[in-house]
Amino acid sequence: MTQSIQAKTLTLRDVKTKFNCQLAEEEQFFREWIDGLPEITDEEKRYLDKVKAGYANSADYPMIEDTVKMVVLAPLLFLADLYLNPFHIEAEKSVELVTVDENILVRGSIDVLLLIESFWVVAIEAKRSQYSVEAGLPQLLFYMLNDPSPDRPTFGLLTNGSNFRFIKVIKQDTPQYALSYEFVIDRANDFYEVFRILKRLAGIISSNTSDT
Repeated sequence: MTQSIQAKTLTLRDVKTKFNCQLAEEEQFFREWIDGLPEITDEEKRYLDKVKAGYANSADYPMIEDTVKMVVLAPLLFLADLYLNPFHIEAEKSVELVTVDENILVRGSIDVLLLIESFWVVAIEAKRSQYSVEAGLPQLLFYMLNDPSPDRPTFGLLTNGSNFRFIKVIKQDTPQYALSYEFVIDRANDFYEVFRILKRLAGIISSNTSDT
């Protein structure tokens, strides 16, 4: 009998054991978030600065539903041209997170978005900011490992609105994954780097898509 797996119940250990997925140890495995990043224009910097200011303003008030996507993620994807062909957005899944923090029941959610084949985004939303980006890693790995393109690398982005990590998965032979450093929206030029990496990965995926 085929075992049914619910993504919302998965832990990172579950993903590693059920899919034999391993953390890549080679430094060269995921160089796409480091090498060949595009330059950023002054106009793009001004736009990103405005997004950062909007996030800072929103963070002063109680979080509302869809704050992550509306305030930070949506304008970031827009600036990176990820609403244009060949990309499009499909809302794949929404997973609820429930924890107890200081005797307060805290509810959040993980929204999984598919931008194009082989490019996933996970947005973590919470009423309070205790959910790290790693909270969505098991679910993101699950969807990336089930991507129907085993011959090409799959890329993803984890964000809770303030923190960002990129991920790469290769499914050939033994599935492997690697993560970028964690970027923080209000730390130095981190948000600029997030945008540059996003553009770089979008260019790689767009090129891979046109070659098929």
